[in-house]
Amino acid sequence: MAATSLLPKSISPFHTNPSSLPSTAHFTTTATKLSFLSPPDQSHRTKRPNLQTVHLKKTEKNEWLDPFDDGPDPDLVWGTLFTDGKQDEDPRPPENPDNPYGFLKFPKGFNVETASLGLKIRGDVRRCCCIISGGVYENLLFFPAIQLIKDRYPGVQVDVVTSARGKQTYEMNKNVRWANDYDPDDDWPEPRVYTDMVGVLKNRYYDMVLSTRLAGFGHAAFLFMTTAEFRASYIYPNVNAAGAGMMLSETFTPDTTNLSDGGFHMYEQMVDWLGRPGPGVPRQPLPPLKVSISKKIKEVVEAKYRNAGAEKGKYVVIHGIESDSQASMQSRGDTDSLLPLQIWAKIAKGLRDVKPLFVIPHEKERENVEEIVGDDTRIVFITTPAQLAALINDSAGVIATNTAAIQLANAREIPSIGLFCSEEKAKLFVPDAEEKKCTIISSKTGKLIDIDVEAVKNAMRFSNVSLALL
Repeated sequence: MAATSLLPKSISPFHTNPSSLPSTAHFTTTATKLSFLSPPDQSHRTKRPNLQTVHLKKTEKNEWLDPFDDGPDPDLVWGTLFTDGKQDEDPRPPENPDNPYGFLKFPKGFNVETASLGLKIRGDVRRCCCIISGGVYENLLFFPAIQLIKDRYPGVQVDVVTSARGKQTYEMNKNVRWANDYDPDDDWPEPRVYTDMVGVLKNRYYDMVLSTRLAGFGHAAFLFMTTAEFRASYIYPNVNAAGAGMMLSETFTPDTTNLSDGGFHMYEQMVDWLGRPGPGVPRQPLPPLKVSISKKIKEVVEAKYRNAGAEKGKYVVIHGIESDSQASMQSRGDTDSLLPLQIWAKIAKGLRDVKPLFVIPHEKERENVEEIVGDDTRIVFITTPAQLAALINDSAGVIATNTAAIQLANAREIPSIGLFCSEEKAKLFVPDAEEKKCTIISSKTGKLIDIDVEAVKNAMRFSNVSLALL
């Protein structure tokens, strides 16, 4: 049965007028409508009741689920209970500390007697799991979608399953309850790891599971075994998606086999589905990218850059050094996003009022920076996105290639200069650059190594005035 929405489903409507009881003729008519023996060519044939939710905006039906699905019943009359507005229930009753059996230990806002009604009729989501494909960059760009889920479903608990590198990103997200380390991009996981993760997700009783990995039959089966009511995922745009839609409630087909090619709005299809309007609920807007930094991380990072000889507000972060380290934090949609140290040395010479602070992804790069740029160069070893965000937050600005540093600077509203291999990549990954205080410098040849250093220096001269004021 198609389940492409989380809004009210067609169960027996609640009668708003208790005094009006259905007559015997009414039951006869209802039985006629529900009869599976009625031939399709009868003139009096009506659409059978459908568990499909009412759409304010029509979307394509998943043809894999139910070939006999005719869509919502136009004659269906709704009552008022659990049909309009966002999810809202009575507050949690107080616990009894003297009770040895742990009575009333249920999640906040969760009423056992009516939990299934809210899920079936209004489409409530109390627990949501997001399976995010990719590394730091891809998980960071999913932050607005998580905030949208929190706004659309008040009181929802959001968990994340992602790779080890991606898990580090959620130090900066207070909306996530648990983050589990499991690489969804691994096509051949160990059986014990695979079955253990299926058991973990199944035992948490999720109402909705979202996945940004392109699903084939195997990944769709993984999502199906979580037994979540709603299962939404991206699928392959080719023959590899065969059979995946049979086990998914909602599918999204990207333009290419690499979802990261979509840039900043790579999750646009899923976000559009999550924020869709409903009865009494307007379309939920996508919030901007924001990150939070803990006080402890700020203290650790401050000690690092002070040991390197930098002062708060008087240094510019240089990020995007060419390295084979996995801590480079580049996007899978832009593999040409790192510059060699020789070019960075020429760019750093253009800074006057502020000092450059080089961020290295591995300690083996320290000697190379000291040899090429100079022995008195300020160098900081940073590998986690939260520490990089804290370093950027205390800086006067950022000069970086297309790495997570550009997005973190935009999230913290820090002036930045972004170096891209082409204008197309710049528009994809940094839309509305002027509003985000980001100056874009792109290569004219399509290769980042051929970027015009003089153009970068000219942009730095105009930026030095504002950076010095900061």
